[in-house]
Amino acid sequence: MKHHIKYILQLICICFLVLSCNVIKRVKKDDYLLTENTVYIDGKKEKSEDINNLIYQKPNSKIPLLGTPVRLHVFNLARPNIDSIMKERIYGNPKKLKRKTKLLSKKQLDRLIYSRGKLNSWLKRTGEAPVIVNEEKSKKSATQLRKYFFDRGWFETKTDYTINYNDKQRATVHYTIIKGKPYILDSIVKDIKSPIIDSLYSKIKTGSLLKTGDQYKNSNFTKERERINTFMRNQGVYHFAQDYITFDIDTFGLTKTVNTKLNIANRAIRTSDSTVRVPFKQYTIRDVTIITDARFENQNNPLTDSISYNDYKLYSYNKLAYRPKAITDAIFISKGKFFSDLDRTRTYRYLNELQTFNAPDIRYIEHDEDSTLTALIQLSPRKKYDLGIEANISQSNIQTVGFSGSIGLITRNIFKGAETLEISAIGTIGASKDGNNPDDPFFDINELGATAKLTIPRMFFPFNTERIIPKYMSPTTRINLAATSQTNIGLDKQTFSGALSYNWYPNDKVTNTLDLFDVQYVKNLNTNNYFNVYNTSYDRLVDIARDINYINQNDVLTIPNGADMFIDDVLNLNTSIGSTDPNFFTINSINQRQDRLTEDNLIFASSFNYVKDKKESLFDNDYSTFKMRFELAGNLLANVSNIFNLEKNQNDQYEIFGVAFSQYAKAEFDYIKYWDLGRNSVFAMRSYLGIAVPYGNSNNIPFAKSFFAGGPNDNRAWTAYNLGPGSSITANEFNEANLKIHLSFEQRFNIFGSFKGALFLDAGNIWNVLDNVEDDAATFKNFNSLQDIAIGSGLGLRYDFRFFIVRFDVGFKTYDPSYELGNRWFNDYNFRNAVYNIGINYPF
Repeated sequence: MKHHIKYILQLICICFLVLSCNVIKRVKKDDYLLTENTVYIDGKKEKSEDINNLIYQKPNSKIPLLGTPVRLHVFNLARPNIDSIMKERIYGNPKKLKRKTKLLSKKQLDRLIYSRGKLNSWLKRTGEAPVIVNEEKSKKSATQLRKYFFDRGWFETKTDYTINYNDKQRATVHYTIIKGKPYILDSIVKDIKSPIIDSLYSKIKTGSLLKTGDQYKNSNFTKERERINTFMRNQGVYHFAQDYITFDIDTFGLTKTVNTKLNIANRAIRTSDSTVRVPFKQYTIRDVTIITDARFENQNNPLTDSISYNDYKLYSYNKLAYRPKAITDAIFISKGKFFSDLDRTRTYRYLNELQTFNAPDIRYIEHDEDSTLTALIQLSPRKKYDLGIEANISQSNIQTVGFSGSIGLITRNIFKGAETLEISAIGTIGASKDGNNPDDPFFDINELGATAKLTIPRMFFPFNTERIIPKYMSPTTRINLAATSQTNIGLDKQTFSGALSYNWYPNDKVTNTLDLFDVQYVKNLNTNNYFNVYNTSYDRLVDIARDINYINQNDVLTIPNGADMFIDDVLNLNTSIGSTDPNFFTINSINQRQDRLTEDNLIFASSFNYVKDKKESLFDNDYSTFKMRFELAGNLLANVSNIFNLEKNQNDQYEIFGVAFSQYAKAEFDYIKYWDLGRNSVFAMRSYLGIAVPYGNSNNIPFAKSFFAGGPNDNRAWTAYNLGPGSSITANEFNEANLKIHLSFEQRFNIFGSFKGALFLDAGNIWNVLDNVEDDAATFKNFNSLQDIAIGSGLGLRYDFRFFIVRFDVGFKTYDPSYELGNRWFNDYNFRNAVYNIGINYPF
């Protein structure tokens, strides 16, 4: 990283010189720099990225909006033969050499020359050499353009090109394309040699991608071959392959039509000196044999244990360590079924997801006499136990020194059903920088915690869920338990949580998660320390107390008694502050927030998560992702409380273990869309809507379940928790609410090499709705409240390390709802009030 930062700083300096550089500086005398390609199709200019990508030579890349070939300028800054030039200038000049050697040793001087050469190499590598017009490549591009349209049915396409040179060593290339009329599919007939293939094809013929009346497309013929092959391979035709499928195509120029003949040959059996053609046959599964401990060291040992279960035969070199059902539930290959590639693929996936075995091996043994197969599945178990230990020493702005350690144990196949149990524990001790009280121990920060997670590779439920969630969806059950206890300079907390959740995958794009039970209990142990933690609220109390002479100008409010007493006096109208005074509302807001952040929480919730991700690979830049989450909390506890007629506390709330449980409904919708614009340019968009409504036993949402705005992955013109709610101006360190709207747009482009840039626009805010907040400025009342949506804009610089991206974004407050209406645009639109964000990977 340091290596690249050095060059980044150098690059910033030289960028000021770049725009004045001569772009043809490194173009030889008889060469011409390519500055533009233009394509005309049937007389109309074409700018689509699909067509542009077919051209072999493209002009040097330019930064969007600026239109400057920065990488070319960077390349031009490099000196050819820099090593020989440097040596000639120094070693070939006795006076300069004498002057240099007075200051530097021979080794240092060589190092100086080497460093100059290294920078020169970096400029060449980072920059982009000038693109020189090459007529052969233009001819090749014209041929490629013709092929593109030929493959789409324009068989009589004509292409040509013209190179236009000017006297400034620059040139443009002009491509012309005359498509003519497209050819249309007419008759489609078949010639299938094997009776069984002919019979099977008749079942899928209506779904053919080749239909009379459609325009010819070469890609449809390729997809049709794949479709037929996939179907046959899943219908027991064990020896079938795409190579057996061919198409004969006859074209008729007068009618612009295509006659097609589908050919599927018989199976070819090759011997040493000949090839015999025989009809294909369907193969069924005779047996499924599973060896559960096929480790390398067991390969020469005899099998000693076996069992038959539901037509499966399980063998083991040692005593069978698994319940048969745990293994067979992961096997989709079944006795009596036709051979199927899909069954084999699902078996591979499910066995891998068990995380109990190394890569499984699935083979088929052919019995040609009766057209059957024996499936042999060999499993190599992973180690039963894995132990991990970690220790750290840390220091921070609140901690002089800290020591932490963790230990984790993974136990596989703990109940002989391929279950995995993970148990971990953490411990931390530290000394705070404010820990100067002689009555307190030196190590006044500590945390202890333990977690346990059990993963069961099936639906662990009282009744059979196979019809609703079949096993090909890879269902899993997770049971989590966790407990932590913290003592620090904050509020000190004890937390307990537990969850029972289910995951399943209807297809490779969709993930479903059902948290049937999710219990969280949070108990604050040191609420008297509140105003030591939230200093801004405390400072505001002190300022108001001094303004009304409640205390002397040099005095402060003691914590907690003085601060609490002042709040009580104000709210009980025992001071000069009246109930309509703005300071009254400020102190009431501080009091409400203190109560909210120091209250204990008990959340008993159920939720459902739906994720549809169409991303094909890590490098896919044209896809969408949709996420949806629904959560209900407190209903079960409320019904139990009603049934047993439990008493309510003074706030008209039911309590469990002395804590009023939360009751609310929450919904979240998140949609992300990427558009690949080509030339390493991507346009990305994100939209988000979240709402949480308290009811029944609650009049607000727990802090942990509320929404906030701002930060490096949100509205980047505001810091996290600093935006909103609504148009309110608060003195809170953490602003949150129960309604959120967010929308982001980002144009991403390549600058040069691994450096990428971005221009972005973020919009959104948070509001309170249907809860106990009374501040009109913070409340969403109707659609007029949308005028309080904050808008931030800015630019970003990213460096791509391949495995991750380091991101630096600068956000400017473009429309700030904290100002009065009519005066919200561009008030703080400057670098002094900008927000600088550093993050890892893209914000969405």
